[in-house]
Amino acid sequence: MKKSKKRQAVSSACKYRFLAALVFLLISGNLLLVSTLIPETAEWYSDRIYRPAAAAVSGLTGRVLFSLSEFGLYLLILLLLFSVVYTIRKIIRNGSAGRRLLSWLSGICLAASLLAFFFMLGAGINYHRVSFSEKAGIAAEPCTAEDLSRICSWLTREVNARSTQVTRDENGVMTLTRPEGPDAAAAMENLGTVFPDLSGSYPMPKKVFFSQILSSLDLTGIFSAFTIEANYNGDITPYNIPFTVCHELSHLRGFMQEEEANFIAFLACIQSDQPDFQYSGYLSGWVYCMNALYTADHDTWSTIRSQLSPTAEPDLTANREFWADYQGILSKVSTQVNDTYLKINGQSDGVLSYDRMVELIAAYFRDNPAVSEGEQQ
Repeated sequence: MKKSKKRQAVSSACKYRFLAALVFLLISGNLLLVSTLIPETAEWYSDRIYRPAAAAVSGLTGRVLFSLSEFGLYLLILLLLFSVVYTIRKIIRNGSAGRRLLSWLSGICLAASLLAFFFMLGAGINYHRVSFSEKAGIAAEPCTAEDLSRICSWLTREVNARSTQVTRDENGVMTLTRPEGPDAAAAMENLGTVFPDLSGSYPMPKKVFFSQILSSLDLTGIFSAFTIEANYNGDITPYNIPFTVCHELSHLRGFMQEEEANFIAFLACIQSDQPDFQYSGYLSGWVYCMNALYTADHDTWSTIRSQLSPTAEPDLTANREFWADYQGILSKVSTQVNDTYLKINGQSDGVLSYDRMVELIAAYFRDNPAVSEGEQQ
């Protein structure tokens, strides 16, 4: 009799978990559908609900010095493994494999649906909001080879001018002599005085404790939609770090499109009052734009490439050597997963969307007479 009641209780619990999972999935699906079909709703949500909620959450999680999302992920993996071992042990001891597997599966479905729901609130809807460039009045257009030539010449001069203003080690590689967190927050807050959608205070970006995992996955940083944290890979080449942390911080304002996060990071860095941030921004922009010029006009690329200061070369060499150590099956799988993830969230170019920052830099170059005139002199 007791066993029968226990089975009924377990069966009822399974039904409720499956039902709850279905409800959360339906809510998430409807939120995605509405934000995709009616972008105005995504914009309203981002401004009226997400932004104050994100400020409150990041205000709390920012008080913790380590990445809560990183250790939350490890805890989640441990709990999953424990649940598998616990379920198998119960089946071996007491039998009833079907009932216990169903109970385990219902719990997994509920947990997955909750994660999907909170992801939708923390990031998913924001993928469909009005773009940063549109709100800032920046009209991005495809670049001609001539456009790229002028932009790359300008960036080369800016990189050369700042390459001697940063601290370097015995190998000539740039080093960071100050904690990057406060300077990154200050750079973003400074940019917020120009663009109201970026205004406000920012929490400290957090270096991932096991950065080698991100390196193996070919990732420089990651934004956590669950804890509203900007996490970054602390092992990457130093010149990449200021640009990366500003990129991840831009996601905290609800701008999830990768090319726009890159562009925001570029602007935040070059307008920072710190030479290492300026250098990081200009050199990162230089790499993206030179890659585009390489495809558009190889001869012009060769000419401009030869004009880069030898002082900056060790940074590019160090960056190539760093990523060469992590190229393999895992990095390729990670890139493919990231590509699929971005396409599912409305970025049709997938991982190539990062490169579209070039069009935004071109628009910035075109719309700022002081920059354009300086290039022509």
